[in-house]
Amino acid sequence: MIKFFFIALGGAVGASGRYAISLFPLKSEFPFPTFITNILGAFLIGLIVGISEKRSLPENLILFLKTGVCGGFTTFSTFSLESYQLLENKSYLTGGLYMIFSVLCCLLGVWLGWKTAFAIK
Repeated sequence: MIKFFFIALGGAVGASGRYAISLFPLKSEFPFPTFITNILGAFLIGLIVGISEKRSLPENLILFLKTGVCGGFTTFSTFSLESYQLLENKSYLTGGLYMIFSVLCCLLGVWLGWKTAFAIK
């Protein structure tokens, strides 16, 4: 049960960070706050995984940082890590398909959700 506490606490920190970035007064058609959040999240999860591979970190700290903070900040960081690991392991076809299908299917999911929301009376 304590693991859920660490994940939830990290999720609150990550979600709050994501919201804070969204408050930056950037006026542009390009979604810079989300773009920046995704890049920072990808960097952060890479840093966490790299440090945890070099040093022995407590499991609860890893759950707090990787699953909680990064998960609350952006799940794009997890997607980026998994894509990187597939390519690093020379699983080029699987990695490529994972990236392409993830982006396309998520765009389709957004479109379907959007359409469904407007179809509900």
